Amino acid sequence: MQTPVNPFKQAIAGKRTQVGLWCSLLGPLNTEICAAAGFDWLLLDGEHTPNDPMNLLQQSQVIAAYPGVHAVARVPMGHGYVGQALIKQYLDVGIQTILVPMVETAEQARELVRCMRYPPDGIRGMASTRASGWGRNPSYAKEANSEVCLLVQVETQEGVRNVDAIAAVDGVDGVFIGPSDLSAAFGHVGDPWHPEMKKLHGDLFRRIQAAGKAVGILTLDETLARQHIEMGASFIAVGTDSNLMVKATSGLAAKFKGASAPAPAKGQNY
Repeated sequence: MQTPVNPFKQAIAGKRTQVGLWCSLLGPLNTEICAAAGFDWLLLDGEHTPNDPMNLLQQSQVIAAYPGVHAVARVPMGHGYVGQALIKQYLDVGIQTILVPMVETAEQARELVRCMRYPPDGIRGMASTRASGWGRNPSYAKEANSEVCLLVQVETQEGVRNVDAIAAVDGVDGVFIGPSDLSAAFGHVGDPWHPEMKKLHGDLFRRIQAAGKAVGILTLDETLARQHIEMGASFIAVGTDSNLMVKATSGLAAKFKGASAPAPAKGQNY
């Protein structure tokens, strides 16, 4: 067996925009429907959903059946022993790319890099797991460090202040801007696209790109998404499975029951 090359990591390093979708409905069937749609990546969310490592394993196995689609998983917490344990489990089930929320300092980012890597570069534990083909790939532990991909979220005032240092950390592959949490942190709760926030997003794009790192963001608005791609977004989520279902089901009910269709979503807790 061979250690899988991480196509997502290669693409964002090469500044090839990767278009993705947020998956929050736990799967596996809805995840398979999304995997067959043709996105470059799907985000399996463990922060704002009851997803656990077993669910993530199932969904990553489903996604693996669709070449060209990459599974990215978000841990609910990346810091401390809880975060360390979860990152270890996510990697061991075979997920190569991990998104970590609420990263505020370069020190936190460096510790996350260590959690992602085997010694001597990190503290990931050695084991014969699914990631290594249950031990059938003897080279896995020597090659995995170069194929794992770490994405960190900047979504607080402290994170914004330290974004240059965070992005400069060796081993951080990309920085994801969290519009909804950022808007709350800066006093614009529920309005992630307030003019002040758009200005901040532009500043963050420039600072992250200046560090030579990939920039990511999520928006449910097509016009904004295309603007972010023009700004140089390397990985962008353009929708969520839950929002697509909300819009479709509410819209269909409104046609037959006379109920009000839902207003376009300005933002959610991503």
